Amino acid sequence: MQTQRGTHARYVRPLALISLLLPLAACGSENDKTSNGTPTKKPAPAESPRPGDQKVTLSWKGEKRVYTVHAPPGFSRTESLPLVVAMHPYPGDGRAAAAISGLNAKADDEKFLVAYPDGLNKGFNAMICCGTEDDVGFIRTITKRLTRTWNADRDRVYATGISNGGDMTYKLAVELPDTFAAIAPVSGGFLGTDAEKASYRPKSPVSVITFLGGADQYFPAMDKGIKTWQDRLSCTARSSDSLRNTGIKKTEASCRDGSDVVVHRLPDMGHSWPGGAGGGMSDPTAGINATDLMWEFFKSHPRKAG
Repeated sequence: MQTQRGTHARYVRPLALISLLLPLAACGSENDKTSNGTPTKKPAPAESPRPGDQKVTLSWKGEKRVYTVHAPPGFSRTESLPLVVAMHPYPGDGRAAAAISGLNAKADDEKFLVAYPDGLNKGFNAMICCGTEDDVGFIRTITKRLTRTWNADRDRVYATGISNGGDMTYKLAVELPDTFAAIAPVSGGFLGTDAEKASYRPKSPVSVITFLGGADQYFPAMDKGIKTWQDRLSCTARSSDSLRNTGIKKTEASCRDGSDVVVHRLPDMGHSWPGGAGGGMSDPTAGINATDLMWEFFKSHPRKAG
């Protein structure tokens, strides 16, 4: 397995079908003109918590960084809602993550916030690729802003993502202690040189629900990674079930630090998001819906003290 997944086919599936463009509500306008007709730029306004989609641009460590926030209908800062940080594959952006996962519709039904960060140059500096930026620090900044400005519930902050974004959830779980209550990597893995170090593990309890396709060329490495995670956290198997008429195997384990690990292994699925909303890498024939299952898991796993 090469060390830079950016060259792999898993990251080059076309996203041209992704057409769910999120409104650019907080981007500022470049259409105004001065008295002599010269275009002038307005500064991007500060984010204004409200229902719907809002794109936020900030200067962070000398770079222009972007994330989009989706808030459900009727949202008000008077209520502290859960927050899901959802990360795209490489190459991609927040629009891809929204289109693949269908998380916006789920957020509207279940009343939670979703934040979609854009990786710089379409990728995140995750476990084995795809960048060199301090994306851990960037996402720390996002979560702090959302808990402060949008009143997101600090005890119910979660992360999910697919492929490069799925890998990134593991990195966040380890390197941002006391931030995420649970993660849901989809077709992503606990991989690379950091994962090989015995000391590289969460310092506070972070529960995991993950979805791995048996037809994914990266399945062996990702399957090994989740087993390493469980060994490192002294997890004990609790149950193992095969879902009727699907061949999908679900295992559950309880870990010494109080976290849980649930693994869905889908023998016929490739490098995809089970169910999903039909964008790019979603697989509506997978037999289960990862978005529905991860949200049920998140609801039952608020943050635990380390």
